[in-house]
Amino acid sequence: MIGALILGLIAGTVARAIMPDDAFKHMSGPTSWGVSLVLGLIGALVGYVIFTVLLGIGDDDIFDLGGIIGAIIGTLIILPVAAFVLRRKGGSQD
Repeated sequence: MIGALILGLIAGTVARAIMPDDAFKHMSGPTSWGVSLVLGLIGALVGYVIFTVLLGIGDDDIFDLGGIIGAIIGTLIILPVAAFVLRRKGGSQD
């Protein structure tokens, strides 16, 4: 459980730093960390499905630190989708 939280936080933070025009950039403090954590956990799941289930690369642990690259890639895929949904609902301040 702790490993999953660390993985999600790292993947979410790195992906948000890499992604230009982050829809969540106006957030700060605990809210920003929480968004990074949730996006990172969802991205880790997406990365697991893409690399392990579909491509057969990697191990069978979904939320382990060995899958950090897949988690970051998955989060980079999730970020634009989340930004689109947020902007569509009018929640972004951009």
